[in-house]
Amino acid sequence: MTILTPRRMVEISGTEALWLLEGAVRGRLVYVQREGAVVRPAVHRLKYGRLIVRSPARAAASSGRATLTHQADEIKVAGGTGWTVTAVGPAEVIKDPDEAAHYRRTLFGWAHGPHDTLVRIQPQRVTGYRLAHAESVR
Repeated sequence: MTILTPRRMVEISGTEALWLLEGAVRGRLVYVQREGAVVRPAVHRLKYGRLIVRSPARAAASSGRATLTHQADEIKVAGGTGWTVTAVGPAEVIKDPDEAAHYRRTLFGWAHGPHDTLVRIQPQRVTGYRLAHAESVR
């Protein structure tokens, strides 16, 4: 018989959220298309305070500048503990060929082809939560 331990979500500081995001590699790019939310797998790197995101999400940035959301987490399925971080901010497609080539070499994408997009997000709002057992939360 498995005994489930109560869990809680505890909000963390923006600084800690950025630190966790910096240590992660995979996440999800979230954007609105035709009045509905679209979620695509993505890989990212935090560099100079900006998120560089590579995703099969061509429509996300096709309008030039848009506000995008990137979410990453690390949750241990067995224990239900871990963290989740969401970063929201204005984004732009990386169009410089040299910069794009650099990130295509260093950020391995999910899919190559016409929907393989590189965007730069300037996080304006970063939120995060730790998922912990209730007794470990003070």
